[in-house]
Amino acid sequence: MKKLFFLLITGLSGPAIFAQQKPNVVLIYADDVGYGDLSCYGATKVQTPNLDKLAQSGIRFTNGHTTSATCTPSRFALITGRYPWRKTGTGVLPGNAAMIVPVGQATFPSMMQKAGYKTALVGKWHLGLGDGREIDWNQDIRPGPNEVGFDYSFFFPATADRVPTVFVENGRVQGLDANDPITVNYKEKVGDEPTGKENPELLRMQASHGHNNTIVNGIGRIGFMKGGRKARWADEELAYAFTDKAEQFIEQNRQHPFFLYFALSDVHVPRMPATVFKGKSGLGYRGDAILEMDWMVGRIMEKLKALGLEKNTIVMFSSDNGPVLDDGYADEAVTMQNGHQPLGPLRGGKYSAFEGGTRVPWIVSWPAGVKAGQTSDALISQVDLFASFAKMTGQPLAANDAPDSFDMLDAMLGKSRKGRDWLILQGGALSLVQGDLKYITPSNGAKVMTHVNIESGADKEPQLFDLKKDVGEKQNIAAAHPEKVKEMAATLQKLRDAEKTRK
Repeated sequence: MKKLFFLLITGLSGPAIFAQQKPNVVLIYADDVGYGDLSCYGATKVQTPNLDKLAQSGIRFTNGHTTSATCTPSRFALITGRYPWRKTGTGVLPGNAAMIVPVGQATFPSMMQKAGYKTALVGKWHLGLGDGREIDWNQDIRPGPNEVGFDYSFFFPATADRVPTVFVENGRVQGLDANDPITVNYKEKVGDEPTGKENPELLRMQASHGHNNTIVNGIGRIGFMKGGRKARWADEELAYAFTDKAEQFIEQNRQHPFFLYFALSDVHVPRMPATVFKGKSGLGYRGDAILEMDWMVGRIMEKLKALGLEKNTIVMFSSDNGPVLDDGYADEAVTMQNGHQPLGPLRGGKYSAFEGGTRVPWIVSWPAGVKAGQTSDALISQVDLFASFAKMTGQPLAANDAPDSFDMLDAMLGKSRKGRDWLILQGGALSLVQGDLKYITPSNGAKVMTHVNIESGADKEPQLFDLKKDVGEKQNIAAAHPEKVKEMAATLQKLRDAEKTRK
């Protein structure tokens, strides 16, 4: 610590610090949390004191993006440093999908391993498991997170609304009874367990659309499963189970530099927070899940402080895509919205090509290396985490490593207000952001996705917005700037065709 303090007061920063004392890295990755869901981003109907404190201790970004407006592709980009639309099969995956992260290629966590870090995934995975053959949930499940760079993993396979509803630790389902083997099927019913469609009277949370297959913990899921009754988790325990495992990893590795990818389930459906949070927000279970999420962040920060690791740990918080209220369950997220605006000033939401699909909260705190109390409008993307942390740790990237990932380390640490010059976004249609301008490619499809009541951003005509003047994307200026539309369309096509974009 004395050596680190000397470097800081003598003005050395960046790699000069890292070469002397590697900071721990904790990436807290929330699910379906919108730009306006945190009080430090303007929410007034719900309070997030732990996240507010995190933002006050570092940088709050106002132009931070996922690559995509849905979860699986955003996570794929984060782990691989590659735009997901370059690879087929990177859409939202079922719970029994094969793993889409290539084994044997460099990943964000494997790069951190090479840099001397102990690495862990705790929480939601949703990038598939196995090699494409039918998964045997009753044996070791390989490949998985451990085969692509994580020393330790404790996760559920897909999303909380998809079967199987089990924890997997280092490739093995936890709590499995050999006399009650698990079978999973996404095409037809297996076993004789009740489903939401056949037995709605057994549900404690009704489905608004879909989510009417096998009932687990009184909630209908997507997909069918039988067996594994002792292994199934209850929704109310997820936050506690994941937080406990994350704290254990930090405790066990406090003497070594570590990288923890803490992928929260909140605030994804089904929203069934721990009982202590139920009814506390006044916004229904979605608001209660926001409180639970904030509590989880607080627990991690308390653990770091208790172990004396707080000052030299980089804590990053963000979300995998924008918000959605009704995503398949009648959980009062709509009827008890009470004036809360999950999008803040943005338009769209989850699944959308508008900013609300990909512009998300993004906070970075590192007391030993980041000045507190900052707000930055630098354009940054989660696909850039790979190259940025490679720079931080001094790890060279081969020609085929993280081809779409740029070194944005200075922007992420508040050393520079300059972010990307351009960024491609995926929300149904592809978009190109260049400076203050955003071009959305023409596409067919309904303008409003009625099942979730979100504007898709689809339009048969090109769309152009000046985000500096019109972050809510209310005024399409394409007709007034045909040459700019033509230019940006050509640029986007060129970037799409390129095999790699990293400088």
